[in-house]
Amino acid sequence: MSVTIRDQSEQLKAASAERLPAEVVAVFDQSIQDLLEQGVPADAIKVGDTLESFSLDDATSTPVTLDSLVETGPAVIVFYRGGWCPYCNLALRTYQRELLPELAGFGARLVAVSPQSPDQSLSTVEKAALEFTVLSDPGSRVARRVGIAFQQADEVLDAQRKLGLDLAQVNAEGSVSLPRPTVLIVDADRTVRFVEIQPDYTARTEVAEILSALAGMANDRA
Repeated sequence: MSVTIRDQSEQLKAASAERLPAEVVAVFDQSIQDLLEQGVPADAIKVGDTLESFSLDDATSTPVTLDSLVETGPAVIVFYRGGWCPYCNLALRTYQRELLPELAGFGARLVAVSPQSPDQSLSTVEKAALEFTVLSDPGSRVARRVGIAFQQADEVLDAQRKLGLDLAQVNAEGSVSLPRPTVLIVDADRTVRFVEIQPDYTARTEVAEILSALAGMANDRA
């Protein structure tokens, strides 16, 4: 039986707590608590909403439109923070391994979106051996329209710099805005049929939940 993303994340969190400086861990833990207290934004996209059309560059700087993603069936859209985030990499690799092979049966596409530049997205694709589309969302503009973008506190940005990460260097347009980890399933008419937004960035939507939602959509069409 495959290990859940939650179990993998808990193992990663424990390892990070031992490896990282205590003051950095304290800042990150406080940031998670703050995000949990904020919860899911009231204006965030909901099931039944229509996702506005967009065009974003993929890892080779080729424009990809939402309309093309849903042309032949639903799209599973994963908003992630970036290839620098170990929890994101964990989730993307799990989706590559366990979700992607199941999507053909639903006629569905998988796409991941982050505020990284296309060059950084290409690095993410290559390091994780991803075989699905990875898009760059400059300034988190699409994430902002979806209602899931946020600004990290200055102390979090400082802690990340201490670890060698400068978001302004890896994100397109020098933005430090990030999306809350989110999975949307959008139907061929751009109607949102599934939404899960994670205030805690160490949490991710499980493969089983995505497949269950796709199965429900297939039953509805039958």
